[in-house]
Order: sequence, then structure tokens, then C-alpha cells
Amino acid sequence: MTAAIQVNSVSKHYGSLVALDRVDLTIEPGEFFGLLGPNGAGKTTLISIIAGLVRASSGQVAIMGHDVVTDFRAARLSVGVVPQELAFDPFFTVRETLTFQSGYFGLRHNGAWIDEVLDNLGLTNKANTNTRALSGGMKRRLLVAQALVHRPPVIVLDEPTAGVDVELRQTLWSFIRRLNRAGHTIVLTTHYLEEAQALCGRIAMLKAGRIVALDTTRALLARVAGLQLTMRPRGTPPASVLAHRIEERDGLLTLRLAHSDEVARVLAECAAAGCTVEDLEVGHADLEDVFLQLMADRPAARMPAEVTA
Repeated sequence: MTAAIQVNSVSKHYGSLVALDRVDLTIEPGEFFGLLGPNGAGKTTLISIIAGLVRASSGQVAIMGHDVVTDFRAARLSVGVVPQELAFDPFFTVRETLTFQSGYFGLRHNGAWIDEVLDNLGLTNKANTNTRALSGGMKRRLLVAQALVHRPPVIVLDEPTAGVDVELRQTLWSFIRRLNRAGHTIVLTTHYLEEAQALCGRIAMLKAGRIVALDTTRALLARVAGLQLTMRPRGTPPASVLAHRIEERDGLLTLRLAHSDEVARVLAECAAAGCTVEDLEVGHADLEDVFLQLMADRPAARMPAEVTA
């Protein structure tokens, strides 16, 4: 089966800065895929190469089997990208913007699909509004609509919910999930890790231009075993308790425990040491814990090919 996105040994240099370092990645048709990493990790650079906005220094990228350089027209037709930055022509209405966007892809009589996109993104009542009069959230919705107007099989969302309200998030994810169920491949970058955990079946994590983790979301979560106990101690916990410490911040102490039975033992050891516990919360590790663990102090290492495949 032809990959939705195939990235082969892609590097990108800006002078002495290495933005991407021999990245290998295969995203299959129909996946909901997460691309995560801290600021400066190379996510937007990789998306820009996939979108054809930036040319890689070396390596190849193909979308639905179409090379983004040698077969760029077919590649552009196969992908819709929702960028981070808001950019519109201020002289057109919402509907005019989407009609012109359809024309860029050679699509005529696209009105029915434009109406459906507007309806699903809550833009119908803004269809005849000039883009410069839209709120920030409505502009973000229009960016999504522009990316979808030519019905691409691959949709790339670069921080689509950054700075938007809860209503837009719910509307957007409901529509994107429906597109994914219909067979569209979704690639998501986000700093809201709870979104990635809830939506993505597989995740790649970038650090300093290299992939440091690539696995199913379930397998990544399994890397951080056990429970997390967060408490606000009054007094100094004993060394046997502090041995389980993950972090200590703003008066809160977070511990990693192997089993739920250890909670009672920790509380008993604190009490025996004269340390009382004011607040207590027990939870399972989440994607943020995995992310912080992978991005912690060790330098980025290139993943072996057999792991990333």
C-alpha cells in the first residue's frame, strides 16, 4: 500500500543550524498521527517541506506516492495544510476566499462542499462576512476550511487549536474525527498533549531535529509504568518516600509508584516521620509524562531504522 506520507532521510540546514537531521517517517493512509516536540524541534520545518513551502537540503518526501519536488502538482492536490499563522486577503468574504481557493486547485462548481465545510466549522452565518471583520477564532476556522476545500486525502494540522476557545476545539475535532473515519489521513502537531493522547493512534516525538520516539500512543504510555501520587507535605518526607520523587514544585511533591498498595505505605512512612499530608491526588501517567521524560536532559539520538519503521 502506498504511504500517505513517506519521509526518507530528510535533512534541512540553515547555514550551520541543523533544523532536521536524517528524519525517516512513514505515515499510513487513514492514520491519525501525532508529531510532537518542543519549540525549535523541527516540526514546522518538516511540515513546510511536506507542504512544498521549503525544500529539503537532502532526502525525499512523497505524499500518496507523489514526490513533493518532481511531482509537485499531484503532491499539492493530495495534501491540505492548516498553518500556525493567520494569513488572509482582507478584501474578500469567507465564501469568496473558499471559492478562490477552490479555483487554485482547478475546482469548479464546488459550492456544495464549501457549504458543508462552512456548516461543520460553524462558519455558515459568517459566509458573507469580510475576513478582516472575523474574530481570531473565526479566522482559525477559515484556515481549516481553506485546507479542506479541495478534499485532500492527507490533512496536516499545525497547532490548529492554539489560542482558541473550547467551542472551536470541540467543533473542529468532531469534524476532523469524521473526516478521519471517512478515510482521510490526519497529521497533528500540538502543544496540548491531552489532545494528542485522545486523538492519535501513533505518535512521533522530535527533539533537535531528530525523531527520539515513534510508536503507538498505547506503547508510549506504557513506557511510564505505575501510578503518580501528588501530595502537599507539611514537614520533610522520609528518604524512603523521596526515593520515588519525580518532581517537587510549588510545594507539591510528585512520586512515581509501582502499585496502588504503595499509597498507604507512603502515607504511613510520612506519618511516622512526623510529616503530614494536606492534599493528595493519585493518577496514571499520561503523554505529558512520557514527553517530559524523553525531552529531559539526554541529547537527541537518531532512532535506529528498525525502530522507526
